[in-house]
Amino acid sequence: MSTEPAAQAVVAATAPTGPGGRAGDEGASIWRVAARRLRRNPGAILGAVIVLAFVLVALLAPVIAPYGPQELPGRAEIRPTFIPGPSPEHLLGLDRYGGDLFSKLVWGARASLVIGVLSTMLGLLGGALVGLLAGAFGGWVDTATMRLVDLMLSVPSLLLAVSIAAVIGQSPTAVVIAIGVVQVPIFARLLRGTMLAQRGQDYVLAARSLGLSRRTVTMSHVLPNSLGPVIVQATLMLATAVIEAAALSFLGLGGGSPTTAEWGRMLTAAQNELEVAPRLAMWPGALIAITALGFTLFGEALREALDPKTRKR
Repeated sequence: MSTEPAAQAVVAATAPTGPGGRAGDEGASIWRVAARRLRRNPGAILGAVIVLAFVLVALLAPVIAPYGPQELPGRAEIRPTFIPGPSPEHLLGLDRYGGDLFSKLVWGARASLVIGVLSTMLGLLGGALVGLLAGAFGGWVDTATMRLVDLMLSVPSLLLAVSIAAVIGQSPTAVVIAIGVVQVPIFARLLRGTMLAQRGQDYVLAARSLGLSRRTVTMSHVLPNSLGPVIVQATLMLATAVIEAAALSFLGLGGGSPTTAEWGRMLTAAQNELEVAPRLAMWPGALIAITALGFTLFGEALREALDPKTRKR
């Protein structure tokens, strides 16, 4: 009779229940304890409100925006030296092309959300695969993958993203791939380091002594207990993804036309109108900063709630 089911039960009992290696206060799960601490953190609440508002606006864009992303309802009102401001028909006024500024900002939130989420998922999956290989096998596999990671990290992230997007071509897909590739080495190094730390825990030694294979120990225990910091990092990387997506679009690498409803593209179009209508640059710039701030506040609060070194009773 195989002893593996019994060994699994012993290891499950001795393995940590979360990234901090603690079961939590009074036997509660690590995530339940973290949620309780987040509710007492004003920064976490503010960040969660900003992120929730951003996601809701992006998902409900067809309902919230009075006009479509490519509609130009005020085109006839535009003059070379005059761009109509806020009015009952247009809450925030018009842009240089006659588009409703409020509608463009709402649709821009959807574009930023899609690019941010897809690029972060791409970076997370790629980084998890590289980090898993390095952390599970060690030896020359670890050395080879980490040297590749070091090489990618030696290049400034925005410069690397610009280079990748320029090679692939000007399109939203190119922006997603570029930002995702830039994030791969960050996730890879984090997961690899966390897995190496977990491999030295007592429950791994117990599993090995009970005869569990390295694959079973890695996939069933070491990897799940290493994902907490990676999840937190993904929340923080969403803020970076929003900023870098706007930066690449600002540089013209996001594709589309000058009237495209995307915050970075809107900033590009507003550069020539700063004297006539500075609000055209202020609104998308402010939304980029506020959205990045929301993800950063929530991610930092989540990291502190899960980190055993910074937890407070």
